Amino acid sequence: QVALVESGGGLVQAGGSLTLSCAASGRTLRNYVMGWFRQAPGKEREFVAAIARSGDSTYYGDSVKGRFTISRDNAKNTVYLRMNSLKPEDTAVYYCAASQKLGIPTRREEYDYWGQGTQVTVSS
Repeated sequence: QVALVESGGGLVQAGGSLTLSCAASGRTLRNYVMGWFRQAPGKEREFVAAIARSGDSTYYGDSVKGRFTISRDNAKNTVYLRMNSLKPEDTAVYYCAASQKLGIPTRREEYDYWGQGTQVTVSS
């Protein structure tokens, strides 16, 4: 079992930045592909970004490409999501997730463990 806890969410103005963190306990994160998803009210949970076990490969959703950066520190058992140039449409609950799948999965059902989420609100 892997327990994931997100932090770093909050209220920010459009154009601002935030960094989310996802701390894991129970097992080492180096065994998992890590991803970030988000869910806005009334919408489906959306893939945001994912990073390979070693951190040498990343993948982003089209809506955040060029603005968000996913990274990981396996020694600290932590994954990060740096969000720049935030827009009101980025407002959502952001979830960290861990996958045992090969490659870099981007679908919700490919992830095995989830955090409780952290709210990000971007004001215009």
